Amino acid sequence: MSNRHRARRLALQGLCCLDVQGRHALEGVEHFIRDSREEPGVATDARKLLSDTLDELESLDRLLARHARHWELGRLALVDRNILRLAAHELLAGQTPVKVVITESLRLAKEFSMAESPRFVNGVLDAVAREIQKDTAREDRPGDDS
Repeated sequence: MSNRHRARRLALQGLCCLDVQGRHALEGVEHFIRDSREEPGVATDARKLLSDTLDELESLDRLLARHARHWELGRLALVDRNILRLAAHELLAGQTPVKVVITESLRLAKEFSMAESPRFVNGVLDAVAREIQKDTAREDRPGDDS
């Protein structure tokens, strides 16, 4: 298992904990990451993923809500919702190839969620990635003020 995948796993676990307990549990999540016995770099990456995702949570949720058709975000399975949030953050950051983000998200869904979750996660993330790519292409066109 790669260090980046282990960081995503820790960040996902932290997001799920905070989703249930609220942000006041952040200190406990910090302890969890620190006590995870992961290499320092993995823990650092997990903290960064967690922190960045939390900082963008409202905008990530709006983005995901547009693409989780027929599903209210708050009614999604806890793990699926947080896999989607983590992946949407990574897609928007643009530092990891889209294919890698989606593949890693499917791996997390298979590992932590229900049998039908990978298909759902894949569909939502594919739509999110297309929107982000479309927006990026629009921004890259010179003289396009639309």
